[in-house]
Amino acid sequence: MSADDKHLIERRLASETLFKGNFLEARRDTVALPDGRSATREYVTHPGAVVVVPLLDDGRVVVERQYRYPVGRVMVEFPAGKLDAGEDPLTCGQRELLEETGYSAREWARAGEMHLAIAYSTEVLHIYFARGLQQGERQLDEGEFLDVFAATPAQLLDWSRSGELTDAKSLSCLLWLQNLLSGAWTLDWHTDPGQIPTPAG
Repeated sequence: MSADDKHLIERRLASETLFKGNFLEARRDTVALPDGRSATREYVTHPGAVVVVPLLDDGRVVVERQYRYPVGRVMVEFPAGKLDAGEDPLTCGQRELLEETGYSAREWARAGEMHLAIAYSTEVLHIYFARGLQQGERQLDEGEFLDVFAATPAQLLDWSRSGELTDAKSLSCLLWLQNLLSGAWTLDWHTDPGQIPTPAG
């Protein structure tokens, strides 16, 4: 936070839990506004998650089709999953890639992070790219059903334009992928996971 942001910052005065589930919690806070008045903020706390962009040697990427109950439709998306308590994001990404797709990767690169819904959620998604993929057996969780397939970046961009692909994390990853393929952005690839920078904070 910059010192120049002081006129924007809200300060928490009180907090209450509205709902606590298996991994989501809804809270209502009373905050002091920059002008001295008070207001309430309702939001969801989330442990964070990881999304992986798996690059095949032929130029295609590995994606999934999965039914998402809250929106009531089958979604096209990149492999992703929530962080376990205290889990390193890269470890989570490696685990989710293997469990959901059966692939493991020779090289990994951290692309950054994104906040999924800043108005009402604490969720942070860590973005990783993976290449040098090797196919193995999927290890889906109990009650998890999804299809895995490969698509070209051009297909994914077409689907995002047509409205077939509307998942926010996957659209953000497509921006990264498009800039990576054009040479506008670069990634720092590593075969040794210990050399990959860890998220700040």
